[in-house]
Amino acid sequence: MTDTLQHVIPPPAIETVAAEPPRPEPSAERAAPPVCHSPSTLDRPAFLMGFPFSYSTRVANNPWMQDLDPREREPNLKRAYMQFLELYRFLSSEALVYLLPTPHRCGLQDLVFTGNMGVVLEHLAGRDAVVLSNFTSEPRRGETEIGRGFFEALGYETHVAPRRFEGEAELKHLRDNVYVGGYGIRSERECYDWMERTFDMHIIKVALKDPYLYHLDCTCFPVTREHALICTSLFEPAEVKEIERQVAVIDVSEDECYSGICNNVRLSNTILNGTHLHDLKRGTEDYEYELGKNRRLEDIAAGLAFEVSYFNLGEYLKGGALLSCMVMHLNRHSYNFQLTI
Repeated sequence: MTDTLQHVIPPPAIETVAAEPPRPEPSAERAAPPVCHSPSTLDRPAFLMGFPFSYSTRVANNPWMQDLDPREREPNLKRAYMQFLELYRFLSSEALVYLLPTPHRCGLQDLVFTGNMGVVLEHLAGRDAVVLSNFTSEPRRGETEIGRGFFEALGYETHVAPRRFEGEAELKHLRDNVYVGGYGIRSERECYDWMERTFDMHIIKVALKDPYLYHLDCTCFPVTREHALICTSLFEPAEVKEIERQVAVIDVSEDECYSGICNNVRLSNTILNGTHLHDLKRGTEDYEYELGKNRRLEDIAAGLAFEVSYFNLGEYLKGGALLSCMVMHLNRHSYNFQLTI
């Protein structure tokens, strides 16, 4: 009898998986979203511009436009786009430059001029408060809500000025909590009283009277925290003395202001200025005024160790605007640099 051997294969072992320990509830610290800094807190210059999708000169809302025949002031949009991009390219090479969205068919002819959108208050620690404009110019009033949406999306605390006010074109930071504010044509003095109470700031209030120089940026440009270009002949002596207590005043003439000597933006050690000199005929009065303005600005810049870069913005002159109108500061980081010669 033969024994039959049977090999019994044991069943596979069953793996036992240890139960995962319960996860702790996330603490408030772990649940907090990452800190999101605003562009105003960057350690580099930051600006706001607006591509001229809606730019037009349909409504003549300033004296420069009113002096032109409607056919003369009609912009060449292709050329306007190229001029804008030249300025944008230069600024964005060293700075963060946001582009303000243009709502489709918004009809806001001046939205490209972001220098009037509002002002980021430089003296506040977080630079997180912006005062939005309350426009005198009727075609511009729809811009305020676009600005509010943009700044609130970036986390800024927004305030709409309770009285007429047209942005940083009217309010120039000198140093610390000291500003110069222009009033009388597009902005109201009472608005600056409200700003002083609300934001613990001191504003030197200066009356603007020349209808062609209707914003402060036409007659005042702080080039450093110690020096400012001022057209003293257009201000009251008491106003000039108050400014001189804060900065050294570099006097410029009315004719130089009409040509835009104060309508600048500073980027590091460069002063950006608009000029249409090459569009003018040599030997004409306009050519000589523009050439004189450029030479005077270059002399001032050289004395303070600056360079000057020029941009032809002739299509925007048709809208009564110069370079400073097209740029809003989100910070004034460039003013931290101390230049010496």
